[in-house]
Amino acid sequence: MRVALPRPNVMDGIVSLPSWRCCWSTCGGSPRLSRLPAEHQSRRRSSMTWREQLIPAPMLRAAIVAPEEHMRRVLVEVADSGTFEPDPSPTGPANSTGTLIERATPLRPDASPLLSVSLVEVEELPTDADFSLLLGEAELEQRTEAASHVGRCVVLPGWIPARDIRALRALIAPHGGAVAELPTRHGLVTPTVHADSSVSKSLRPLVSTYATVPYRDIDPTLFAALSYMVMFGMMFGDVAHGFAIVALGVVAYRSNSGRLRAARPAAPFLIGAGLAAMGFGLLYGEAFGPTGLVPTIWFRPLDDPMKLLLVGLVVGSFLLATTFVLAIVNRWREAGPAVALYDASGIAGALIFAGGAAFVGGIAGSTVWLQQVGGALAIVGLVLTFTGMFVKAGRGGPGLAEAIVETFDTVLRLGSNVVSFTRLAAFGLTHAVITAVVWDGTVSLWNRNTLLAFIAATTLFAFGNLAAFTLGALVGAIQALRLEYYEMFSRLFATQGRSFEPWHIPTQRLDTS
Repeated sequence: MRVALPRPNVMDGIVSLPSWRCCWSTCGGSPRLSRLPAEHQSRRRSSMTWREQLIPAPMLRAAIVAPEEHMRRVLVEVADSGTFEPDPSPTGPANSTGTLIERATPLRPDASPLLSVSLVEVEELPTDADFSLLLGEAELEQRTEAASHVGRCVVLPGWIPARDIRALRALIAPHGGAVAELPTRHGLVTPTVHADSSVSKSLRPLVSTYATVPYRDIDPTLFAALSYMVMFGMMFGDVAHGFAIVALGVVAYRSNSGRLRAARPAAPFLIGAGLAAMGFGLLYGEAFGPTGLVPTIWFRPLDDPMKLLLVGLVVGSFLLATTFVLAIVNRWREAGPAVALYDASGIAGALIFAGGAAFVGGIAGSTVWLQQVGGALAIVGLVLTFTGMFVKAGRGGPGLAEAIVETFDTVLRLGSNVVSFTRLAAFGLTHAVITAVVWDGTVSLWNRNTLLAFIAATTLFAFGNLAAFTLGALVGAIQALRLEYYEMFSRLFATQGRSFEPWHIPTQRLDTS
C-alpha cells in the first residue's frame, strides 16, 4: 500500500487532510525508504550529545498515518518505540473495554499496561491474569478514537524528536504506516527533551522543581548545579565534613538495599557538593574546625571576615553576570532581538548591572574614568528598561507611572540580588564559629589531663561536630537553593515549558501454544 503525502493543514492542533488517499499498489504504508544502518534501528531514544545537554534536541510536529485496518498494528509499534508523544486524548476508555477495566481494577491495582502484537479480544481476557493487556488495549482504543479519520486513513498528530523520525518510519513502514511532518502552529507549546544521562538525571531536579526548561531556552542544569555546589561549599567549607558528604554519596551510589538505594540518583550531586566543601575547607584551613589537620591555603574566615564578605559579593556578581548572559540568549531565542534588548532580564538589565558594578569599582579604586563608564552604561540600561516597560504598560499617564515604578523596582531588585550573596559569607562564618567553639572546648577539656575530662572532650568533639555538620549542611543546602531560585532563576526563566512525555507501552507476545 502506498500513501500519497501532500502538505497537511493544522487547525487548533487537529490535522485536516482532505487530499490524502490510500491505495493498494504496494505492500507498505510509507514512501520507499533506503535501508538504515543497524545503529538507527533501535526503538529506544539514543543518548544525547553534549550540545543537547545545553540546547534541547530539535523537535518535529508530526502525524502517524495508516489505513484503518492497519492502524492497531502500527500503534503497537509506535507505543513500543517510546519516541512519539501523541496529542492529548479524551480520558476514559470506551465501550466494553471500560466496563472490564472497572470490573478488574480492584484485582490488579498495581498493573502496568502491556500490548500484544496479535489482536486481543478484551472480552476473552481473564482479568485476574491479563489485566495489563486489558489496560494496554484500553489505551490503544483511546488513541484510536482521538485520531482523525480521513477516508480510509487514520491520522494521529503529536511530537517526535527529529533524530528519531527516520527510525520510526522504518519501524512502521512494513505494517502500512507512515510518519508525516506537519507545520507548527503559533500557540502550540513544543515539548522539551531532557538529557538522559545518569548525571543529568541527578542534577535535573534542581531546575525542574522551579520550572520546566522551555524548548527554546538554554538548559541551565549544568550551570545551576555547579553554582549550587560552589555556594554550598563556600558556606560549608570543611575538609572533614565535606568528606563525610562525599562518602555518603559514594555509599548511596554503590548500595543496593534499603533507603540508600533510593538515594542513588542523588549520588553525583552529593559527591559534587562534598568535593566543593572539601575544596573550600582546604582554602580556609578547616578540618573539624581550626584543628591544624590541614594547612591554610588562602585565609581563615574568622581571621578576616570582611575579606570573606567581599569574596561572597564577587562570587555572587559573577553568577549574576553569567545568569544575565544566559537570560539574554533565552529572550532572543524566545521572542527575538527586541525583547532581548529591552527586557529587564535582557541587555537592558545587564547594562544596569554592569554599569553599577563598574561605578562601584571605580569608587573603590578611585578611578574616575571607570566611574564615568559605569555611569554611562547604567543610564543607557535605565533608558532601555524604561522604554520596554512603557511599551508593555501602554501609553498615557497610567502607563508612564507604571513604567517608572517598574524601572525603579528593577533597580531595587538588582541591588538586593547582589546584596543577598553576602549570605555566602555570613553562613560560612557561622559554620566556622560553631566548629571553632567545639574545638576550643575540646582542647580546654583535654588539657585538664583527667580521665573524666578526656571522656568529656571526646564526647564534646563527637557530638559538637555532628551538630555543626547537621546544622551547616541543612542551612547551606537551603540558602544555596534560595539564592538559585530567587536571585538567578527569577530572571533566567520568563516562560514555562513542558517536558516531552513519549507514549510508551511495552509489547509482549502471547503464548499461543
